[in-house]
Amino acid sequence: MLQDALEDACAMPATTAEGLAEKLAVEGEMVLMHDGTEREIPRPVEDEEQKENYSGKKKKHTLKNGVIISTLCLILFVGATVSGATHDKKIADEQYLGVLGKAMAKIILLQDTGYQGFAPDGIRIIQPKKKPRGKDLTQAQKDENRAISTVRVMVEHAIGSTKRYRIVKDECRLRKNEYPYKVFAICTGLHNFKVERKPVK
Repeated sequence: MLQDALEDACAMPATTAEGLAEKLAVEGEMVLMHDGTEREIPRPVEDEEQKENYSGKKKKHTLKNGVIISTLCLILFVGATVSGATHDKKIADEQYLGVLGKAMAKIILLQDTGYQGFAPDGIRIIQPKKKPRGKDLTQAQKDENRAISTVRVMVEHAIGSTKRYRIVKDECRLRKNEYPYKVFAICTGLHNFKVERKPVK
């Protein structure tokens, strides 16, 4: 019922490549940001599942979703749930690389260094400069990285807003019927509903 209500309010994010394509079927320029977010799950019983779902970043067993947000802090897309060990770039390559490359809108995409090499056709990529091994970044490069970070922090704000709901933040023990994915998607819809009624300034 809650999902139906959020869909009626046009607050639910796209959850498929086709749905994302519809949201990008607009004229003009769009500035987007993308990132991956993880949620903790109980340690699986099977050894193979333990290895597959172990996140070296979080040092826990997790599930992961890719998200795309706008500069209005609206979550436009929630990708399919994958194991916590899956790299962010792999998620992007498999779930929405082709959609971004064929979008009607002129897209500027801000991303972190974890997406090194992700560059859909026709998309302008803005990404921080990585520190060269054994060298330092110039002051101009540091200033540019700081400017990018001040915009990209909105991704963390959107994800953090969604994780205010304890059903997303806390360890999820329910696994059947795609429950963890449905819960996360609905909570992003609640975030969008809140933002649309009180826009981020």
